[in-house]
Order: sequence, then C-alpha cells, then structure tokens
Amino acid sequence: MGHPFPRRAPLSPASTPSAASIPSAVSVPSAARSTFRAVFVNELQDGAELDQVLLVRQSERRTRRDGGEYLRLVLGDRTGAVAAMVWEGLEEVSAVARAGEPVRVSGRYAVHPRFGPQISLRRLLAAEPGSFALEHLLDGPPRGAAQMEADLRELIATVQEPHLRVLLERMLGERSPLWADYREAPAAKYYHQAYRHGLLEHCLGVAQAVSAISATFPGIDRDVAVTGALLHDVGKLEAYAARGEGGQSIDLTDLGRLQGEIALGYYRVRRTIEEIEGFPERLEWAVSHIILSHHGSLEHGSPVVPCTREATLVHMIDNLGGRLGSFDRLEKELVPGASWSPPDRALGAAAFFPAPPAPEREALEAA
Repeated sequence: MGHPFPRRAPLSPASTPSAASIPSAVSVPSAARSTFRAVFVNELQDGAELDQVLLVRQSERRTRRDGGEYLRLVLGDRTGAVAAMVWEGLEEVSAVARAGEPVRVSGRYAVHPRFGPQISLRRLLAAEPGSFALEHLLDGPPRGAAQMEADLRELIATVQEPHLRVLLERMLGERSPLWADYREAPAAKYYHQAYRHGLLEHCLGVAQAVSAISATFPGIDRDVAVTGALLHDVGKLEAYAARGEGGQSIDLTDLGRLQGEIALGYYRVRRTIEEIEGFPERLEWAVSHIILSHHGSLEHGSPVVPCTREATLVHMIDNLGGRLGSFDRLEKELVPGASWSPPDRALGAAAFFPAPPAPEREALEAA
C-alpha cells in the first residue's frame, strides 16, 4: 500500500538559517514563500495552501513496511489538529519540530479518502518570535480556571463528613502543595481534555455529576462518591508530564510507565489518609476502592472492578465524561462542512455532528 501522500523529489534548499532549515525533501526556495492569510485549522478547506504558525502537538517516529522510518507530526491550534508526514531528512526535521514547539508550516491541506486530513509539507521552520499569538495555538477548557476553582471550592464545602472534608482540604486546599499541579495538569495524553487545566475540568465535571445523581438513587453515600470523584485521577499528576508552550506536549513519565496512574493515585491518597488522626477504616476502604476500580475492568487497567454503589457511579460518570470529551476533540478536528468524523479508537466508531438549525448556524458564523 502506498503512502497517503507520495514522497517528493528533492528540491533546492531554502535560503534560511541552517538552525531552522528543513532538508530539501520538504523545502522550497525562499522566493516561493507563500503569503496566504493564516486561518484556524477548523477553517481549512480541502486543497487549501497554507503558510502559518502551528503548534507541534506530537512528533513520533514510525516504521514503514520496508523497514525505513518516517516522522508523523500532529500540528494544531486552539481549534483542532491535523497530521503531517515527513519521509526524508528526519534528523533535521526532528530538531525543529519538537513536541510543544511552534513552527512555521508551508504546504497544502488535503483530505485523503482513507487517511483523512493531512498537510503535505513543503517547508517547516522554527517560528520567529513575535510571528504568532500563543493564545491562538493553545487548546483549553471552555470555562476559565478561576471559575472552575470557585466551583470546586463550593462543592467541597458541601461535603459534610468531617474526615472526608479534611482529606479534600489537605489534598486540594489552596495551601496544599498538590493544588497548583492539580489546577494546571491535563486530564489525558490525547483522547479527552488533553490540555492545561484539563484535569481540573474533568474531575470537577465528574464530581458535579456524581453529586447531582446521588440524590436520584437510594443507598449512595454522596460524600464518599464526591470525594472519590475529585480524587480518582490524582495519580495523573505523577504519571503525566506536560511540556512546551502552554504545556501542550503531554507524555507519560518514567514513573507513569512503571507504576501507572491508578497505583500512583492510590498510594498518594493512602499516605494522606494515614496522616489524618482517627480516619475511619470504612471511609478509607470506600475512597480507596473508588480510585482502584474507576477504570471499570482489569483489561482497562484497574486491579479490581467496582464493587460498591459509589465506585460504580464514579466509574460510569468518569467513562461518560471521557467519551463526551472525545466528541469535543473530534468536533474541533472535523473537516469544514463534514458531519462525520473519521473512525475513532476511543469511541469505537465515527462521530456524527448534525448541522445546527439555520438561526443557530448564522449566529455561530457571525461569532
């Protein structure tokens, strides 16, 4: 099977500084530099030429069928991301296109019938300082971090059980050594809320939903469920590292690979509980079980499956939040005018986005 975009014959190298130059396989003479108006990724049309700054979300070497290597880049801005393949000159390109770095991209955007949207690169250079607005490149939550923090403080204040309140204050209180990282961290590497403040957004959303649903079903200890929801992903603070401009390059740490986020979260919460005098054993078991079982099954990384009402509720809402977050990600990457996304591994299917009614569509276009 051939490559989605055939490799180009070498062209003459660009007359740019060597530190930022890309090998001739993906270069053009400087006189041919494009002057197209920069547009957001979600506005690019099939066949569009582009010459603008994008952020390197991912930079990954992969193996071709013939045993050689190629470089797969994911380039994006705050509206979405698109792939680009580099077939030659990998060392030179890798030196410029590091994950988390802004780069100036010149090429052609096309929608392949099988492989989806990709950029066929002509030139890729380190972005000049002052040539881009960082806020245009960084993905993030729809709500501001200050508002989410206020909502979290309000939710913690509703927890009535005193030992659970102490646990939450010690781990997520404003003076907690953990809080700054919890507030800034991403929720995942790719599939949902993979951006700054994503963990706060995700855990708060799960906890708010758990709080609301607890009143619907009898027998649920709301305080336990809310506490477990706010802390269920705390292990990601040690399991993931965010680097680059605005923390947009996310990867597993050595500790994350060796132990996993569930084990890291369990031991962090367990150590804090052991420091709280008189913490009831039943509450320790209940909260720990939520953290250990929140992935729902052994094949998905949990050492145990949910065996309590509270753990079952947190797992279900956590899974729902992650899946709906995948819809947000796919909608940002949707080809303009399309209703269906490409098949997605997280959903196990393509996602459908119906066109909004005419008045709503006109309002969106006006915005």
